[in-house]
Amino acid sequence: MNQEKWIHLCIDMQRMFAEGTPWHVAWMPKVFDQVIEVSARFPERTIFTRFVPPPVPDQMPGMWRAYYEKWPMMTTTQLNPELVDLVADLKRLVPPGRIFDKTTYSPWTSGRLHRALTDQDIGTLVITGGETDICVLAATLGAVDLGYKVILLKDAVCSTTDETHDASLELLGNRFSVQVKVVNAEEWLSSD
Repeated sequence: MNQEKWIHLCIDMQRMFAEGTPWHVAWMPKVFDQVIEVSARFPERTIFTRFVPPPVPDQMPGMWRAYYEKWPMMTTTQLNPELVDLVADLKRLVPPGRIFDKTTYSPWTSGRLHRALTDQDIGTLVITGGETDICVLAATLGAVDLGYKVILLKDAVCSTTDETHDASLELLGNRFSVQVKVVNAEEWLSSD
């Protein structure tokens, strides 16, 4: 792992998913140790994404507007803005860790992340975070489309439901086996 040009992409490990909001991900504490281990071991190689809701639904295009009309309590005018931040154990790693904010499931939509990685000649992404079947899936499929090798740490990603979490890992590990390697965090951390 030390020979490759890689970064750790930690997806949306934010307080609004860890704490008592309508978007609470109960599984998140089950993966904290692994996510923190990878992030703390390589903070200078870690990029944290944050899913940032708009102030009001009308500021989003198309079906995103309808989405936030369903979840108005999660807009930043109604949600405590501190809940958009990373969980405390990860926030303390910035800097040297970096934060990329996004307004969609995918971190690739704006082009900023891909440009930053291209400027650093990064070819491999080690992915952790949540949710496996939404933002992690979008980040992984976008990375595949852009030509990155993806190492998905299966015990460092979480979701709200077992069924879709397991299905996402099976899809990514089997259908995308050339581009995506699904392994446990400890297996990856102990590899050379």
